[in-house]
Amino acid sequence: MMAGGGTLRPLVESRRLTTHPAPVLAEPKSYWVTDFLMLQYQRCSRRAYLDTHRDRAEADPPSDYLQKIKQDSAEHRQAVLEDYEGFQRPQYAPGDWRAGAQATAALMAAGVEYIVGGVLIGAIEPDIYLVSCPDLLVRQHGWSLWGDWQYAPVDIKLGKKPKLDYQIVATYHAYVLAHTQGNWPHESWLALREGRYHSVDLEQQWPKFGTVLHDCLSDLRSPAAPEVFIAHSRCDLCHWFSQCYQAATTTAHLSLLPGVTPARYTHLKSQNLTTLSELAQAHPKQLAYLPGFGDAVAEKLIHQAQATLYNQAIARTPPNDDTFILSPHDLPSSEVELYFDIEAAPDVDVIYLHGVLVVDHRQQTEQFHALLAESPEYEQDAWEQFLALVLQYPQAPIYHFCPYEAQTARKLTQHYNCLGSADLQKLLRRFVDIHWCVTEAVTLPVESYALKHIARWMGFEWRDSEANGAQSICWYNDWLTTGDRTHLDAILRYNEDDCRATYHVKHWLAEFAKPHWQAASISDLTVSA
Repeated sequence: MMAGGGTLRPLVESRRLTTHPAPVLAEPKSYWVTDFLMLQYQRCSRRAYLDTHRDRAEADPPSDYLQKIKQDSAEHRQAVLEDYEGFQRPQYAPGDWRAGAQATAALMAAGVEYIVGGVLIGAIEPDIYLVSCPDLLVRQHGWSLWGDWQYAPVDIKLGKKPKLDYQIVATYHAYVLAHTQGNWPHESWLALREGRYHSVDLEQQWPKFGTVLHDCLSDLRSPAAPEVFIAHSRCDLCHWFSQCYQAATTTAHLSLLPGVTPARYTHLKSQNLTTLSELAQAHPKQLAYLPGFGDAVAEKLIHQAQATLYNQAIARTPPNDDTFILSPHDLPSSEVELYFDIEAAPDVDVIYLHGVLVVDHRQQTEQFHALLAESPEYEQDAWEQFLALVLQYPQAPIYHFCPYEAQTARKLTQHYNCLGSADLQKLLRRFVDIHWCVTEAVTLPVESYALKHIARWMGFEWRDSEANGAQSICWYNDWLTTGDRTHLDAILRYNEDDCRATYHVKHWLAEFAKPHWQAASISDLTVSA
C-alpha cells in the first residue's frame, strides 16, 4: 500500500531483465548517465551534452526564480516523505555514486521497507554507467536477488500532471533498479502535487524509453554538441542560455525567429533554407505544402525573415489585398485611456496587484495607480479598488497585453460577485488587447512577441533591466517572508513600467497605422465619388 492512498498493483507478471542495445563508444571515456540527465535530455539534447562535456564554471548562475522552483520542489518532496514513517537513508559521501549504490544495496538486502535517497547503478557497457536516484524505494512482494521481496521506485515531482518526460524517467528508474535487484519492479510511481500518485505503464513507455536512452548515449559520445536551438519558453531558465544564445546570434540562427519551431526548422532544412536571406527570398508556395505550415504560416515566416533581415516593420494585409488589417475601431483612441497590467503569485494562489496607468490627453497627464493586496487575504479589496477606478472613466478603453487581464477580470468579478452580468459584459467590451493588435497587423524584427521584446525594439526601456514576471513572483514571496518593502517597491516599479510599455506600443502602432488608414480613407472617397 502506498502512503497517500495509492496501491502497488502488478501491471504484468515479473519478467527477467532484457537490455536495450547501447551504441559502441568511439573513445575511451566513461559516461555516467543520471536520471536528471535523462530528464534534461528529453527537453534539450544540447543541455545534456554541455552538462556532460563542459565545465559548469562556464555556466550561468541560477536565477532567483529557478532557486525558488528548487526550494518549492524540495518542500514538496519533504511533505510527501512525511507519509513514509521509518524510512532509512544510505550513508555515503556526496557524489560518490559507487559508495551510494553499495549502501543502498545493503539496505535492500536487509529488506528495509522505505529507502530515501538511494543510488542505483547499472553498467550496460564497460564505459556506460546508468545512475538512478529515485526519491523513494518501496518494498513490495515479489522476487529479487535477496529473496521473496523486491522494490518499486517512486519519483516525487512538483508538477500536477504525469508528463511524458516524467514517465520516461520513471521507466529509467525501473530499468536501472532491475539491474540491481535482478528483476523488474511491478510498477514505477510518480508522486505529484495535491497528493496525486500516478502508476507508470512500463510496457507502454518501454519502446520510447529505449529510443531516448539510445539517442542520448549516441549524442553524448558525439565529438560535437547538438545544434543550437533557442526556444525562449524552455531556454530562459537554463544555465547554458548565455552560451547558446551567443552561438545562435553569431550565426543568425533561424530558431531566433518567432514561429520557427523545431519541427518547422527540420522542414526548412529539408528545403535548404537555413539562413535569414534564404528564407527571406523564398516564395510562400515553396513552404505551404510542408507539414505544419500552410499558406498563412508560410507567408508569416517569410515576412518574419524579411523584417529581421532588414530590421523594419512590415504591415500585414489580407491575401490579394493591400488593405491594412487593423482598423481604427480595433485600436480606439480616447480623451482618457487606461493601461492595465496584473501581477499574480500562482504558488499562493493570489492575484495581488492591478496596475493602471491613467493617460488623460485633455490634461496632458499620466498617473499610475497601484491597487495592491499586501497579503493574499486582501485580494478582493484590491480588485474592488480596480473596479472603482475604471468605473470613474466609463468611456475609457482599457488597454492590456495578452488575454490574461481580460480573463482575470471576468474571473475575479464573478468570484467576488462585484458586478451584474450586463455590467461585466460592458466592462469587458472596453478591454483592448494590444498584443492581438500587434500580431494581427504587423511583422516586427523581434525574437519574440512578448512585451519586452516588442517595446524594446520600439525604443522603450525598463528601469530594472532584469525584472520580469518570474522575478516579480520571487519578490512577492520575499515580501511575504521578510516584510521588507524594498521587494514591494521593485514589483510596483516593474508593473508601472509594464503599463508604460503597453502605452508606448499602442502609441507606436497608432502612428504606424496612420498612413495606412489615411490611404484607405482616400481610396474610399475616390470610390464614392
